[in-house]
Amino acid sequence: MIYREMAANGNGEVAVNGNGAAVARKQKGTLPSITTSDKHHHEVCHDMSAPTVKAQTIDELHSLQKKKSAPNTPIKGLQGTFAALPEEERQKQQLQSISASLASLTRGSGPKVVKGDPANKSQTTQKVHQHHVAAPTISASDSSLKFTHVLYNLSPAELYEQAIHYEKGSFITSTGALATLSGAKTGRAPRDKRVVKDDVTGKELWWGKGSPNIEMDEHTFLVNRERAVDYLNSLDKVFVNDQFLNWDPENRIKVRIVSARAYHSLFMHNMCIRPTPEELEEFGTPDFTIYNAGQFPCNRYTHYMTSSTSIDLNLARSEMVILGTQYAGEMKKGLFSVMHYLMPKRRILSLHSGCNMGKDGDVALFFGLSGTGKTTLSTDPNRYLIGDDEHCWTETGVSNIEGGCYAKCIDLSREKEPDIWNAIKFGTVLENVVFEEHTREVDYADKSVTENTRASYPIEYIPNAKIPCVGPHPKNVILLACDAFGVLPPVSKLNLAQTMYHFISGYTALVAGTEEGVKEPRATFSACFGAAFIMMHPTKYAAMLAEKMLKHGATGWLVNTGWSGGSYGSGSRIKLAYTRKIIDAIHSGSLLKAEYRKTEVFGLEIPTEVEGVPSEILDPVNTWSNKLGYNDTLMKLAGLFKNNFETFTDHKIGKDTELTEEILAAGPNF
Repeated sequence: MIYREMAANGNGEVAVNGNGAAVARKQKGTLPSITTSDKHHHEVCHDMSAPTVKAQTIDELHSLQKKKSAPNTPIKGLQGTFAALPEEERQKQQLQSISASLASLTRGSGPKVVKGDPANKSQTTQKVHQHHVAAPTISASDSSLKFTHVLYNLSPAELYEQAIHYEKGSFITSTGALATLSGAKTGRAPRDKRVVKDDVTGKELWWGKGSPNIEMDEHTFLVNRERAVDYLNSLDKVFVNDQFLNWDPENRIKVRIVSARAYHSLFMHNMCIRPTPEELEEFGTPDFTIYNAGQFPCNRYTHYMTSSTSIDLNLARSEMVILGTQYAGEMKKGLFSVMHYLMPKRRILSLHSGCNMGKDGDVALFFGLSGTGKTTLSTDPNRYLIGDDEHCWTETGVSNIEGGCYAKCIDLSREKEPDIWNAIKFGTVLENVVFEEHTREVDYADKSVTENTRASYPIEYIPNAKIPCVGPHPKNVILLACDAFGVLPPVSKLNLAQTMYHFISGYTALVAGTEEGVKEPRATFSACFGAAFIMMHPTKYAAMLAEKMLKHGATGWLVNTGWSGGSYGSGSRIKLAYTRKIIDAIHSGSLLKAEYRKTEVFGLEIPTEVEGVPSEILDPVNTWSNKLGYNDTLMKLAGLFKNNFETFTDHKIGKDTELTEEILAAGPNF
């Protein structure tokens, strides 16, 4: 007898034979067949619809998910430190190098290190046992009895997992970015930055009035280093990034970052140049090491300490120590300071600038402090992006120092900055942003945590990024100023002496949130548009810039992205659309052909017309209803320029005094 029943989809039949065994008659659209066998009267069901996995336990099944990645880039040669070694020996020496980085100077040896996450008990690990010198029992420490797990050059996906699992305040936003918090510090702490002053740096670096270099001695640095290393060694795991600075292969710097947070590791993964698997095999010993123990404070009773935060740089040891701040920007800018020391010693000019290139190979540099529009204006959909913040100018052209971008997010919109908006996706770090609790959509206008919200992403997230990030010699040098007084014109053409004057002055408005304690814009001067990061006297960088501009025929421009029609609070900020039109005219060369007239006091050459920009705003006096107020404000700013420049009048620029005198004469005249 056959009993027919409709299957769930209405098409199947089930037949029962005389022995009671069920047999499915497969038809189009039927459910997967399940048969029972009466062989030896064992009633066993078999699902015949799919093959089974080759695993006997759930752990074996999980192990099948992941496979070892093999290097997929061509080997350029076996000149690297570890390249010619067998895999096991190479891994051992790599771990020994990391252990040496984490070595306590008092104990003379590093911790026992093991690769892998301590939470993953089934993970195969390689260990290296450091042989400690015999010492009295009293010198033993708990950290010397344990293994420090090293999470080495993890991928963004792995770092996401670490952050979300272990770091409170880490979330995935609606676009796939990792939202995180930097703790109590939401900006850099320049007053807590220290540089070791020794016999060499005492002569080479800029010290004293106006200098960002606040001295500390070698002993105090070693005290803070020991504090940081002991803290890192006390943890179950640390993150280690081995990466590069500078896209110019002839002047590349190897850096190692040791940190306690996945957020910091992912940030530096984005901001430094990411090595290929082959380059990582050949990495060897780093040229510079950062110890980021930012979750642990410094000892305020230690000499030279003025707070619980300290960012310490030792150029002789090629090391940097971070205590008491989790703001990731300290690592980025600390390395930039190092490049400002190393590159000029090679006759290479280090620059706090954005850089892009046109389709015809014309390169433009954008100088400017945070908040002046450097990142926004250098990220142009019609031009190739070489970089948004840090560059070198060599004998062959320009090169980006970094492998990523660090963009301000406050009031970010798709309409105004589509490239940056679209770059905020999986792999991007979003610092201190606010998002909707359920949908995880970010509200970029919300300043609840800080106004200094940021996005860190790899440079290749910008569609028109030029990889490798190098280009020919610049054609235009654009100095950006966010003028809070509202008296500088939207654009001025500069002669060489004026370019040097405004480059050394570095005038802008300090934008809220970029540094601790700043709540609203205020006028400030920052030598070379980056005084917080330069190591030598500003005139050294200025002389190198003048030499390169003369040699390669570059034109200087001063562009005001700040206020018009009044000072901050009464006027309004110049529209970004107008600034973009001005920059377009500079790139195309049309602004060189415009008619110009000279302004009073500052003696700036301003065009009478720029396509797409209202002519009346090109001369700021036209936008002020109170002409007397304009003149008073103009004289006030001119006085501030003169007072600021007195710091530099005693330094010779170039080989003789001629250029120095020309630069002094290029300032405001009243």
